[in-house]
Amino acid sequence: MSEDEASVVVGFSTAPNEDVARALAKKLVEEGLAACVNVIPGIRSIYIWKNEIVEDRESLMIIKTRKDLINRVRQVFEKEHPYEIPELIFVDVVGGHKPYIEWVIENTKDKGG
Repeated sequence: MSEDEASVVVGFSTAPNEDVARALAKKLVEEGLAACVNVIPGIRSIYIWKNEIVEDRESLMIIKTRKDLINRVRQVFEKEHPYEIPELIFVDVVGGHKPYIEWVIENTKDKGG
């Protein structure tokens, strides 16, 4: 794994609908916290919430960013996401296409606070 590759992560989160997901995605990209966020509407999530099994339609966000920006992404979600406990998980990139990894790094420059 190259040093560049080790610095890139992919994040996953859900939102209650496409509009919320698009707004969060746009904010992350505009602030340089993500190079790209894919928004996939119409997923079905089945999960346990407050001791009940819940089934909801949601939108999935796939967030491409740098490992050192995870805390800033988390701050945006804590402030902007409507869920009481939003899903926000990251996984390391392994075997990424070098030009794409370089593109992610070049296009993630924290412009916020």
